[in-house]
Amino acid sequence: MKFNSDEIASVIQQEIEQFESQVDVREVGRVVEVGDGIARVNGLSGVMSGEMVEFPGGIFGLAFNLEEYSVGVIILGDYLRIQAGDEVRSTGRLLSVPVGDALVGRVVDPLGNPLDGKGPIVTDERRPLETVAAGVAERQPVSEPLQTGIKAIDAMTPIGRGQRELIIGDRKTGKTAIGVDAIINQKRSGVKCFYVAVGQKESTTAGVIEALRQHGAMDYTTVIVAGASDSAPLQYIAPYAGTSMAEHFMHRGEHGLIVYDDLSKQAVAYRQLSLLMRRPPGREAFPGDVFYCHSRLLERSVKLSDALGGGSLTSLPIIETLEGEVSAYIPTNVISITDGQIYLQPDLFFAGQRPAMNVGISVSRVGGAAQIKAMKKVAGGLRLDLAAFRELEAFAKLGTELDAATQSRLDRGYRMVELLKQGQYAPMDVIDQVLSIFAGTRGYLDKVPIDLVSRWEKEFLAFMREQKPEIRQAIVDSKDITPETENTLKDAIKEFQGQFTGKKEVAEAAV
Repeated sequence: MKFNSDEIASVIQQEIEQFESQVDVREVGRVVEVGDGIARVNGLSGVMSGEMVEFPGGIFGLAFNLEEYSVGVIILGDYLRIQAGDEVRSTGRLLSVPVGDALVGRVVDPLGNPLDGKGPIVTDERRPLETVAAGVAERQPVSEPLQTGIKAIDAMTPIGRGQRELIIGDRKTGKTAIGVDAIINQKRSGVKCFYVAVGQKESTTAGVIEALRQHGAMDYTTVIVAGASDSAPLQYIAPYAGTSMAEHFMHRGEHGLIVYDDLSKQAVAYRQLSLLMRRPPGREAFPGDVFYCHSRLLERSVKLSDALGGGSLTSLPIIETLEGEVSAYIPTNVISITDGQIYLQPDLFFAGQRPAMNVGISVSRVGGAAQIKAMKKVAGGLRLDLAAFRELEAFAKLGTELDAATQSRLDRGYRMVELLKQGQYAPMDVIDQVLSIFAGTRGYLDKVPIDLVSRWEKEFLAFMREQKPEIRQAIVDSKDITPETENTLKDAIKEFQGQFTGKKEVAEAAV
């Protein structure tokens, strides 16, 4: 019986290709010390920075510090179950998180594990935790509005799809409320929303989730939670995990909105990890690369070019200041990375102005490009007028005599401030905003008592919807106020003034 050498060679080659070794040839190391969410590991000489490593019991970690004789690992799980001497294996993989439609409407931890008791998340799709941000050629300018439903923001510091707008202020000044209202306002816009809670009390996060559920926003929102009781590594990776989940939809040509609440606590978690790893501290004891930590996160928010599907990811990072100190290290870092900031002032908040936006130092670096034409026309000079009103108000408090022109400017300013007040969880349609601000800036509220302004606005908007729907529809269709529309709108306002239920009070005030 003769054998063909070629046949023998092909059979051997096939056996070699199909052979699966039962021997685990991965690198193995040993835990030298463990505590506070980090472990120091001997061995693993070939491990790469950012690579996943596996501890006993299915706990994973990330190679964080590559030193000469050991590796510093941050532990993504219960570090109390790990002991010195435990075996550590490299995996050859980068950390990734589950993505896709299965995550919509769910509450998860930064690793994608469900926290809402609604069963496992079934998806085969995953994305790396960290990816390189889109380059200049892959982007296009921000030009499409993302309406928050908040009059003061949409009129004076407009946000566009693909923009990064910082929300900054002291604690308890309504920062989270702005982010939540923006999410609620996306109900019929097709925008997928992501809320990342970093270092927040679990009760606070539960309240936000309940508010989203009551307003029907959880149908298109994913909540990523790394609470105050979670370890520093989980708080550090939470914003990156949320961004990866949102990027999945962006690369499908859809639009996403992500709220980071808040990046101050992520920076503190990163500082904790760095100090435990003996990295040299810099200003305010933060490591030197904390700027890079935030810049590589926020640069992933982008409006992609049409060639890549035209998807977008808009981010609203939140930063908490101490006693209004916007010149501190982390606030100045994030201000320099973002495309504008909304500064919330405690004095205004406690004086009853909600949202408590300081129009003097709040800005959008995208500006009118992120507004519809109608809003641009009615709110063009509003920010400067309000800033001037604040100066005038401070001057008037000195008790000096004011001439008639100055007094009328003050009176209109008070009414505009009242008009821009808005309740929580009550975002407003952009066309309604345009109608309200048109009435205010054109002086139709000048004779209305300040305490009746909100009632006047409510009844006026109902009047426009029920009795003058054709005017409203003309603005909806064209997104603009033409001269003809403006004339009919003025006539409609005059007609409404005659049937305003508070007209007796208005007449008495005029007398």
